[in-house]
Amino acid sequence: QVRLVESGGGLVQAGGSLRLSCAASGGTFSQYTMGWFRQTPGKEREFVGTITRYRDTTTYADSTKGRFTISRDNAKNTVSLQMNSLKPEDTAVYYCAASVLAGLRTRATEYHYWGQGTQVTVSS
Repeated sequence: QVRLVESGGGLVQAGGSLRLSCAASGGTFSQYTMGWFRQTPGKEREFVGTITRYRDTTTYADSTKGRFTISRDNAKNTVSLQMNSLKPEDTAVYYCAASVLAGLRTRATEYHYWGQGTQVTVSS
């Protein structure tokens, strides 16, 4: 059983930065593709970014690339999301997710394990 726990959410002013972390337990972390998604009430879960299992290849949604950076530390079983130049439209609950599939995965249906989410609120 894989457990994912997000942390680091909070309230930040527009233009500010925030770093989210996701701690994993159970399973073999280095063998999972990791992703970040976000969701607001009334909307479907939205892809934010993903990082591959071994080569740390990343890809991002058009709305976040250039501002957000995903990294992972397999020795510590953690993945992080560094968010810079935050905008009010970035406000959402952010979820960490793990996939047993290799390669870049951008759809929520491709992920098998999910964290509980952490709230990010960007004020204007």
